[in-house]
Amino acid sequence: MYDCKETWKMHIAGALNALMQEHKPEETIDPSQVVAEIPPNPALGDLGFPMFGFAKLLRKGPPRIAQLVCDQLSAALGGSENNPDGVFTAAGPYVNIRLNRRETAAAVLGEGPGDRSVKSPLAGSRIMIEFSSPNTNKPLHLGHLRNDVLGESLSRILAACGAEVRKVCIINDRGIHICKSMLAYKEYGQDRTPESEGVKSDHFVGNWYVCFNKRLKEETEGLMKTRGLKKEEAEAQAPLMLRAQEMLRNWEAGDGGTAALWKKMNDWTIKGMKETYERTGVSFDQYYFESQTYLLGKDEILKGLEKGVFYREEDGSVQADLTAENLDKKVLLRRDGTSIYITQDIGLAISRSRDWPFDRLVYVVGSEQQYHFKVLFSILKKLGFEWAQNLYHLSYGMVNLPEGRMKSREGTVVDADDLIDSLRDMALKEIQDKDREAAVGDPGVTAEKIALGALHYYLLSVSPSKDMLFNPRESLAFNGNTGPYLQYTGARISSILREAAAGPAVRGTVKPELLSSDAEWELIKTISAYGAAAADAAERMDPSLLAAYLYELSKAFSRFYHDCPILKAGPDLAATRLALCRSALDVLRKAMELICVPFLEVM
Repeated sequence: MYDCKETWKMHIAGALNALMQEHKPEETIDPSQVVAEIPPNPALGDLGFPMFGFAKLLRKGPPRIAQLVCDQLSAALGGSENNPDGVFTAAGPYVNIRLNRRETAAAVLGEGPGDRSVKSPLAGSRIMIEFSSPNTNKPLHLGHLRNDVLGESLSRILAACGAEVRKVCIINDRGIHICKSMLAYKEYGQDRTPESEGVKSDHFVGNWYVCFNKRLKEETEGLMKTRGLKKEEAEAQAPLMLRAQEMLRNWEAGDGGTAALWKKMNDWTIKGMKETYERTGVSFDQYYFESQTYLLGKDEILKGLEKGVFYREEDGSVQADLTAENLDKKVLLRRDGTSIYITQDIGLAISRSRDWPFDRLVYVVGSEQQYHFKVLFSILKKLGFEWAQNLYHLSYGMVNLPEGRMKSREGTVVDADDLIDSLRDMALKEIQDKDREAAVGDPGVTAEKIALGALHYYLLSVSPSKDMLFNPRESLAFNGNTGPYLQYTGARISSILREAAAGPAVRGTVKPELLSSDAEWELIKTISAYGAAAADAAERMDPSLLAAYLYELSKAFSRFYHDCPILKAGPDLAATRLALCRSALDVLRKAMELICVPFLEVM
């Protein structure tokens, strides 16, 4: 795909490397080190390249470097005025570029759908992404939705950049929290099933988790009142909690009845989760299960102990001293020899590197686990695994609703399915209120796609590192920075192209030089920036950058549509503007797919 930014990055990197021959001929500057900016004043040009970052290397002031770069460009490209890629000038510490409108428009309009590939240094690399990580004691909730769309979108963006991507999911299907649902069902369920209750299977299991915690709260409060115990002591001594712990011991000991109950309830939850994944467009190449991996890592820790990487404390536990890395000491094996959570993560990472050797492994996990991953990565480096240098924690903030923070044990979590149902119903009402049922085809299907577009865009439009407030009604707005606005833009362009195809044939010739207005030029530049936006989102692991690009593209098309008549223009101009519409639609459709926003031809 033609990318004006990348083209000029290569030109400027070449000029800088020519200057480097005088000072450090053994070093080279890669185009990725050249930063492109949009000048604050359009009179300065279409692109600006600051030279501040090269002052130390070249031992010159940025303004002088800018002038020398322009001199090198003149020599290499045959002068500024004759260069088909645009005019370049030095303006203080910047090299400013005024693009050749005709050549840029011709390049954009001349590309077909198969030509819009993304150039990225990540092309050819193997990247594994772990995301979702659900528990089998409850259905997916709003927090999972942010995790899921981050992981799925990033996977699609990386694949579009030419990376080989493997999406994996670890399902947490063992532990005391799982036994809480199991025990509540065993004692109060009376052999009821999701089918007998008419409830989605993962919601059915989640209801028993809430039931357990309600009963536990009653017992805890009773012990606090009758024995004067503190809350933590009362909860630990509550008969229900003691029976849950006994159930966990029975499961780990291989008790047949407990194992059968565990399998039945896990299957219910996983079946329901996979239905939600399919509904939201999320998929995985491989599932891992904690019940199959929780013993991994113990042997690696013992090997590290033998090599002196770890040490044994006086109480018999095996620990890692990470104080040199500004971390604490970390227990890896308890004094009785049993492993803990991080031990499993160590073993699982090693197992994955053997199953599918990767260049990078990305963990999409909430920001509350930042310390955990610093410790994990440090330990894997201490064990001598070279690939541990290429582990990355994509940390994301909490997502809440206007009503406040969610708590799964109290049953106040907003389940993913319920939230999507609510958004779908709101979108359907909007369709009905505007009498658009007949126009959109299947109103239910369209409303579902609008709901997913609203949800996914809203969750991705904020940088992952930030906490966010999800406002369902705001997300569904058809104007402004929302998913439905992008969908409406796609539907509008599709309508124009349908009208052109249904009416008298447009017999004009596509002539890029006719696109001379500011609105046309802004749309052309924005279309050409798609490759850079996608590559930037991939390299910075931040889909919000591509979401922001899509909003700018939609705004640029809206202005073009408002300022420039299309079908009522002369034959050649109409043909050219229709070609511009097709280019905008192609990029819009591609980029929406990368951020998991369904495309709609009619709204």
